Amino acid sequence: MSMHVPIANSGKVHGQDSDGPTLIKSGLKLGHLQMLVALEDLGQVSAAAEALHMSQPAASRMVSEMEAIVRAPLCERIARGVVLTTYGAALAKRARKILLELREAGRELSELRTGRGGSVFVGAVTAPALSLVVPAVRRVTSAYPGIEINVQVETSNILARELMAARHDFILGRIPEDINPQQFHMHEIGVERACLIVRSGHPLLKQGLASLADLTRYDWVFQPPGTLLRRTLEDIFMRADLPMPANIINMTSLLLTVAVIRDSNAIAPVALDMAQFLVGQSSRAGEIRILPADFDITVKPYSLITMRERALPPSARLLYDMILEQSRILSETTSFAPL
Repeated sequence: MSMHVPIANSGKVHGQDSDGPTLIKSGLKLGHLQMLVALEDLGQVSAAAEALHMSQPAASRMVSEMEAIVRAPLCERIARGVVLTTYGAALAKRARKILLELREAGRELSELRTGRGGSVFVGAVTAPALSLVVPAVRRVTSAYPGIEINVQVETSNILARELMAARHDFILGRIPEDINPQQFHMHEIGVERACLIVRSGHPLLKQGLASLADLTRYDWVFQPPGTLLRRTLEDIFMRADLPMPANIINMTSLLLTVAVIRDSNAIAPVALDMAQFLVGQSSRAGEIRILPADFDITVKPYSLITMRERALPPSARLLYDMILEQSRILSETTSFAPL
């Protein structure tokens, strides 16, 4: 009885070339990679098709083409769309890196052609956007006027996914509980303090410190369920064994929140830095007041966050370092709480 054992250096495995037909030789294209990443991000074939400006039948055919090329199922249908299989997730991870490298190549070529200093994409939650990003941007653009800086202010839930999708170089925020933190590098900065805002002339402003029991009688404007500031307030009410306010408006827009607060007796929790900024304005936004309360609102620490396997381009590294330096400057003042 004999047995054939393939030799590691022979270049053959079971009679087949070890190189084998590559994915590119088999017909895998850039559009396939874009489709796979869009499916992972959006979870629906129709949404991925719309994002890539194609019809849904064309998107479905593209998925079938990919599965034929890799000889494995890449996604499976669920109640509300599709989810990637183990094969699909593995390929999507590589596809995302390839697309990112191509984007960075485009940025570099554009900078070489125009002579500009590069572009940076950063996201931040409200407090560090005001206290850290704005001063750092001012310093960077003053010292390096050729740099183009793009800033998105959003909740951590959205920012973390934007970072994963390579639409940001780095963010200032937190990693949501449903995302694996091992794929990020985090430099902890500090806590985010929040407060309550009301209109000038609000009845509660006349009685000194407001209690939680006082607040339940009024309408509230909250960030959507699941956001960190919303959960922080929910925990405060639960610890006090008090029900949440009966009338709640869910709103992501700070501008619309201010508009509602200004023209009603509603109450809204916002980052303290933003509240102080609004109170200091001379426009009608200046009709907003901070409501003194007998409890503190402190959101868990936020961090400077990058992807572990993604190097920052020079222009992004410059802004990152400026923000880090700005955080150290603020840590020496009483208005900033370092951890």
